[in-house]
Amino acid sequence: MIPFRKNVALAVDGGGIRGVIVTQALSMLEQALGQPVHQVFRLVCGTSTGSIISAAIAAGMSAGDLNQLYVDLGNTIFPRTWRTFFFPLTHYRYTHAALSIALRNYLGERTMGSFWTDDPKTDVVITTFDLVDNHTRFVKPWKDEYKDWPVTRAVLASSSVPTYFPVVEGRYVDGGVGAYANPCYLAAYEARFCLGWDPTETTLISLGTGRDPHKMGAGQADLYFVWNWLDPVLGAFLQSADDQQVQVVHTFFDQLDFRRFQVNLNQAINMDDPSKIPQLTGYGEQLGNMILNDITDNNVLPMAARAPGV
Repeated sequence: MIPFRKNVALAVDGGGIRGVIVTQALSMLEQALGQPVHQVFRLVCGTSTGSIISAAIAAGMSAGDLNQLYVDLGNTIFPRTWRTFFFPLTHYRYTHAALSIALRNYLGERTMGSFWTDDPKTDVVITTFDLVDNHTRFVKPWKDEYKDWPVTRAVLASSSVPTYFPVVEGRYVDGGVGAYANPCYLAAYEARFCLGWDPTETTLISLGTGRDPHKMGAGQADLYFVWNWLDPVLGAFLQSADDQQVQVVHTFFDQLDFRRFQVNLNQAINMDDPSKIPQLTGYGEQLGNMILNDITDNNVLPMAARAPGV
């Protein structure tokens, strides 16, 4: 593995239970480095499940313990009840109860500002979409408007995927609702323009939670009814936004040691399917080996070299 530079940042995508991929990979990185990752990353950015991982790392949890937490609590956070079978007739599939209890048990009553007063301090950027003000909020420990936010509040807000979890406080939903399901650009911007880190002295690790396979053939969409468009349109939006964030970092932060790692899934895995944890662990080992062997995501990198419109 190529050594990290002086300043090291981490950005983690959204993906629900697929966060197991990331926590497994980070636990392998810990073993290789011989130290917990919270001693390595001084900037962590996350959306949705990425916000859980980022906040836990900043709070001092090891990646190994975090991985075990995902494995142990998957069925508790995503229980199969009448809501999961009749969710089109309800407002959401799962309550916040189990996730909220778990966050409080492991993160305590911390406020966002506490990350900035720790020694060493860690910058934590958590995304959430504000439906009332109609824009993405970037919750950070050094901003006065967010320093008193409980960490659990920020993480719940970032993780509340519409139709899966209820809206938080009547206004906050998953940060991936905007353009930041992949927060790598936020991390690059935060490092350069907010923390003042020199890009030539900065490494940014960006971790995805698995790319679903593309299976649509020519003419297939001609047979779609209105409701059939939801999944492919949402998938196209998320994939395009993901690729865009990576390309923007490569284009405008070319002196940054930017390492984007992502794995391709053999079949789609829903964000609320803990029965797939064994498979996700396998993908996590694949992602971990990519990190340790510096095998970056070649599905996106060639696009960064193309001229607009090509």
